[in-house]
Amino acid sequence: MTTVRHAHGTRGHIRPGSSPHLSRHAPPRPWRPWRSPTTGLLILIHAGAAAVLGLWWQNTETVTGLDGWLTNVGRITGLLAGYACAVLLALMARVPALDRTVGSDRLARWHAMGGRYTVSLVIAHTVFIIWGYTVTSGTGVVEQTTTLLSSYRDILLAAIGTVLFLLVGVMSARAARRRLSYETWHYLHFLTYLAVFLAFFHQLSGGAEFIDSPLARTVWYSLYLGVTALLLWYRCITPVRRALRHRLTVAEVRPEAPGVVSVYITGKHLRDLGARPGQFFRWRFLAPGMWWTANPYSLSAPPGDRYLRITVKASGGHSAALADIAPGTRVCAEGPYGSFTASRQVAHRVLLLAGGVGITPLRTLFETLPGEVTLVYYARSAEDLALSAELDETAAARGAAVHYVLGGPHGSSVPLTAEALSELVPGLPAHDVYLCGPPGMTATAKSALREAGVPWHRVHHESFAF
Repeated sequence: MTTVRHAHGTRGHIRPGSSPHLSRHAPPRPWRPWRSPTTGLLILIHAGAAAVLGLWWQNTETVTGLDGWLTNVGRITGLLAGYACAVLLALMARVPALDRTVGSDRLARWHAMGGRYTVSLVIAHTVFIIWGYTVTSGTGVVEQTTTLLSSYRDILLAAIGTVLFLLVGVMSARAARRRLSYETWHYLHFLTYLAVFLAFFHQLSGGAEFIDSPLARTVWYSLYLGVTALLLWYRCITPVRRALRHRLTVAEVRPEAPGVVSVYITGKHLRDLGARPGQFFRWRFLAPGMWWTANPYSLSAPPGDRYLRITVKASGGHSAALADIAPGTRVCAEGPYGSFTASRQVAHRVLLLAGGVGITPLRTLFETLPGEVTLVYYARSAEDLALSAELDETAAARGAAVHYVLGGPHGSSVPLTAEALSELVPGLPAHDVYLCGPPGMTATAKSALREAGVPWHRVHHESFAF
């Protein structure tokens, strides 16, 4: 049976000193899609692809015969695959400027989609080059493949890189991904770096576009060296440098709900981390069995000078182990990441829509977002409501409303539908919506919000599913 519990404050009243972050944010600004960093980045990526095609065009006088067409399709797909590899690595370099404007989840989706295109380009390049050379020489496919591997510089290394790249692509397919832990999937992706390295040199030693063009070689080297510098700086050097500066340690672990704990982390110069409500870090706890992996967890309290806090539900080996983490354990934190912040807000009225432990980033936004804020929190039972006492206190302090919907969004008397949400939140189409919860819940919520008339650009969602 589903019940709804409401907690209301007096709208417009804020208890002095109870919500110190509210005044730090400017009022929402109008949405201007032409100024979107997402649009600018997409234009830049496509412009780079057009330049790569221009490189092929400049070095190709005529294309005649079946062998010519096949070989040139192989050249084009090879060039685009090489460019796409550099773009894929750059998207996952964790560059703060991209992460905080475009968003980690959007970058990850582009990376996944681009990975599928890149695998397709790599396969097409291999097939068409072998096919074209086979037609030119009049030999069989097996003989021509053997000749390419044994006679052409760097081709054997490129072939090994291609096999590794295809292996990562297969393991990243949805069916295979469901059977892998986050840690296994994450470390398998390191093979991508080796695959790209092995395949890189045959582009320059065998590519007609580069053999006689020092400028083209310089540009290609600059592209890959630039991406390599980003990866080394943001994924290797910066985490170590910050760990030495901030000296993060576990101060306390508190139970919040069945299978849910809050971990309080102290350190030095915490304000200098530049974290904002709604963002997350990738946390590496230097404890036995945990030090070798870094998992993403959102801040569940507004960041301050004294401590950082995450609230985690036991849903895997790493998250379950946090309940027993010992105070004093050293912590390395990569971040902050994500654009699930007040910077996305474009309307004065805001709906925060949470499911389960998805309340964690919304808890920080509930305290700090400007304007008129309403929180709707779906949970299976009252015992599963994490941080509810803090939510009630914040609601009373800032005159906001909290609706606890107990029993789950499916098959309940208050389902996650357009009609139910519109009844709970009057004037819903005029709201910004910040959404965080399990994948099934967020998919249902997006459909309901679209049906309720909420513009797509006002629905803000950041997913950490791999």
